[in-house]
Amino acid sequence: MDSSWLRRHHELIRTLFILFLGQLVSFDLAVVSFTSSLLATLGLDAPITQSSFLYLSLVLVYGSIFFYRRQRLLVPWYWYLLLGFVDVQGNYLVNKAFQYASITSVTILDCFTIAWVIALTWIFLGTRYSLWQLFGAALCVLGLGLVLLSDSGVSGGGGSRPLLGDILVIAGTLFYALSNVGEEFCVKKKDQVEVVFMIGVFGFLVSLCEIAIFERSSLTSVGWTTEMIVSLVVFTVSSFIFYTLVPYVLKFSGAAMFNLSVLTSDMWAVVIRIYFYDQEVDWLYYVSFLIVVVGIIIYSKTEKDPPPLPVIEDEDPNVEYQALNEENAICTDNASASREAGKFSQ
Repeated sequence: MDSSWLRRHHELIRTLFILFLGQLVSFDLAVVSFTSSLLATLGLDAPITQSSFLYLSLVLVYGSIFFYRRQRLLVPWYWYLLLGFVDVQGNYLVNKAFQYASITSVTILDCFTIAWVIALTWIFLGTRYSLWQLFGAALCVLGLGLVLLSDSGVSGGGGSRPLLGDILVIAGTLFYALSNVGEEFCVKKKDQVEVVFMIGVFGFLVSLCEIAIFERSSLTSVGWTTEMIVSLVVFTVSSFIFYTLVPYVLKFSGAAMFNLSVLTSDMWAVVIRIYFYDQEVDWLYYVSFLIVVVGIIIYSKTEKDPPPLPVIEDEDPNVEYQALNEENAICTDNASASREAGKFSQ
């Protein structure tokens, strides 16, 4: 009886699971934004150092899986170097924005990634969009423009220099878009563990180089407290969960449901700003949020499956990974065959 009920309601259960997973990602993103904002409030002005612990955790966890499977790279390393570099810059700019702008402005301006992704996929991947999709994206940009209008001083915005913070977020979303497009390409055609592991490797290496250049003086002047350390740990753990869950949400539900789910993180940001920071939220923010919601719904309703992505270097897209022990076995068999041939020739 139970099994028959599960079969009849399979689609309902799947939909509820996707919604739950999407809201879990959304809440986790709100925690990432909150802890990053809290670290800025506590006086930690080292956004590259802040993200370096995330990349290190990705290396330790996914690297263990990668080497346990004795896996070889399916994508050339220099593509991962590029992905790691743009990902570090995106995290740096967005985390730096919390020094100047409010958490509500930063979270809603993250939606600017959609506009960048449309432009990048149109130029580099040849993706074509319908007029309705472009109209929905235009509404999103209009809504985000209201946030800029609010933070520029028309109605007043939170933060010490809100307009500078907004510019940093928009620049950061460009790097996020570059990273997302590249990561989606690699994940869909190759192995997810490899992609996340290699982004962690090169993200950590790039972070170390930039920390040595830009943040040495900032780190020496930081007065570390227990609250700051705990916030940094929570930021790292929540960011690791976000990097882990997002590929699964995209796999099970696609980009449309993911974009709609992440929107609720903006409402969590409103709750945090009102009840934790004891700040008022400008009325233009609510209008902006409503316009962005309508724009993403229009875009998502008219979204179609993208054309198949090209295969990298003529490799089989159905192969998840190539185990080194299989290669060793082939070499052993070839060596044995050569020895046998030598015996017969003698």
